[in-house]
Amino acid sequence: MENLSIDIETYSPVDLATSGVYKYCATQEFEILLLSYSVDNGPVVIVDIASGEKLPQEIEEAIKSPKVIKWAFNASFERICLSRYFMQWLSPDSWRCSMVWAGTLGMPMSLAGVGSIFNLKDQKLSEGKDLIRYFCQPCKPTKVNGGRTRNLPSDAPEKWALFKKYNIRDVEVELAIKKKMARFPVTEWDNYILDQNINDNGILLDKKLVEAALVVDETFREAALKEAKSITGLENPNSVSQLKDWLLGQGVVVKSLDKEGISELLKTATGNVKKVLNLRLQLAKSSVKKYQAMKDVMCEDNRAHGLLQFYGANRTGRWAGRLVQVQNLPQNHMPDLKEARNLVIDKDFASLDCLYDSVPKVLSELIRTAFIPAEGQHFYVSDFSAIEARVIAWLAGEKWRLKVFEEGGDIYCASASRMFHVPVVKHGINGELRQKGKIAELALGYGGAVGALTAMGALTMGVKEEELQPLVDSWRDSNPKIVQFWWDVDKSAIEAVKEMKKVELGNLTFEYKSKMLFITLPSGRRLAYVRPKLEPNQFGKEAITYEGIGVGRKWMRIETYGPKLVENIVQATARDLLAEAMQRLTKAGYKIVMHVHDEVIIEGVADLNDITAIMGEPPKWAEGLKLNADGYVCDFYKKE
Repeated sequence: MENLSIDIETYSPVDLATSGVYKYCATQEFEILLLSYSVDNGPVVIVDIASGEKLPQEIEEAIKSPKVIKWAFNASFERICLSRYFMQWLSPDSWRCSMVWAGTLGMPMSLAGVGSIFNLKDQKLSEGKDLIRYFCQPCKPTKVNGGRTRNLPSDAPEKWALFKKYNIRDVEVELAIKKKMARFPVTEWDNYILDQNINDNGILLDKKLVEAALVVDETFREAALKEAKSITGLENPNSVSQLKDWLLGQGVVVKSLDKEGISELLKTATGNVKKVLNLRLQLAKSSVKKYQAMKDVMCEDNRAHGLLQFYGANRTGRWAGRLVQVQNLPQNHMPDLKEARNLVIDKDFASLDCLYDSVPKVLSELIRTAFIPAEGQHFYVSDFSAIEARVIAWLAGEKWRLKVFEEGGDIYCASASRMFHVPVVKHGINGELRQKGKIAELALGYGGAVGALTAMGALTMGVKEEELQPLVDSWRDSNPKIVQFWWDVDKSAIEAVKEMKKVELGNLTFEYKSKMLFITLPSGRRLAYVRPKLEPNQFGKEAITYEGIGVGRKWMRIETYGPKLVENIVQATARDLLAEAMQRLTKAGYKIVMHVHDEVIIEGVADLNDITAIMGEPPKWAEGLKLNADGYVCDFYKKE
């Protein structure tokens, strides 16, 4: 036996969606109900564990064996649940995930979605969701069901028979999908295993802070609602319609009460209207909900596991956040984080309310600090400096930018200096121009124009409307090789699709193969665009469209062009640099417990200089790329 394909059905009273698989299967009530398997792509066999059937000894040994490769769609679920079932931790080294494989090909990370794209004869059974709700989750006790809180096979034999077919079909579909994908082998299994080990490590949460923050937030909400009721006389000041009517009575016409709408109204609001709008803004602050997410996901070891999804962004292969969504944590700028933490832990709402303008803002800034190292250890946080700016300069061959990075210069100052033809020094001569250089750098690198500058907040940062277009022109004039690179990439991709051939551009390769456009990155990894074709764009020019996950997470045809492809290429290359750095850090013995964008968080007692040196080492495939990593040590996670 070389390969074993597996699919399981399970029961747990814990909500999988909010708590994650690690906590889901940690409860005593957790059970594996069904297990279907295929040995070396042979016939699918089902074991009805819930009805008393036993797993064959050879299958149990194969699951535990490091020599047999186990396959599953979303394999982390099967591996972690089976680890709990056997009471023996199963290393990810011998596990492979066909969901991740589909992701590397730009496909949806759902069995039904991939099966549909491949037009499989036998699709995933659509009744599955209802059957999972019936057998895998607690049920409401009613007179009709005799007051039971769980449905067993004996409660609905016909449904159970269908559920067994569903379990078998999932393995059959997974096997068919693997067969379809066989011509596109994955080069990423070492990084997948690294990802699984990081998720298995998990990261410690400050339980006292998390629970106290929820209490403080509730205290604030009660006080804020009471004050809003007192001012407005409304039964429910949280009601949009009631509040709009009240504001109208105060002579304020309101189009929207979302964050942007309220912020606009606050520019001219006074008196009670200003107070009520501020209260509304604070009550609507959603970032504090992350404390509830932390509580939901916290396991018996007080650690949060499974916060990262490998290949979660399948256009670039970057990681995505799950459960607590660590990829969009609020920044913290408070100078007294430690003191504020202690006040929250003590649930000292009176002092918080007295010392700070906004209690929700304090709670928001403290979210990062809820992640803490184990006792006697520290966090070592290291990240790449201006990684995307470095990568695009390297790929495009924009030499003046590469020189800035080589000499350790400030790219925002250098960019502003080149755009405005004057020396620009941070906090020095012409220092006020640095902000314009920064805005331009962040907004314009991937073909952005006036709209991108506006979306980046240029107008609120002091740039005048009449300056926007000249800013775009200046940046493009200063970066001719990057601008040329956009259109060289556009031309190469179109040529590859039109002529169905391989086109080389520097250290990139574009190839049309088996109804896919592949872009091979300097690392050797490939980006995939499904069923590309050429169609006229809004300007009447020839452009590439492809099938992918678009607006509303729907599978749809998406238009792309050179600068957008460059964005994918640059972000994917930055991701590959992070993956390589994490591999080197792991081999050096460091324990990575989390990573966010281009930042790695290590738990232990370590040497920060060694960590940043390892992070800043360019891989062999990135010759000439000027990398730099910085870092700091902390006793709770924060943004320095």
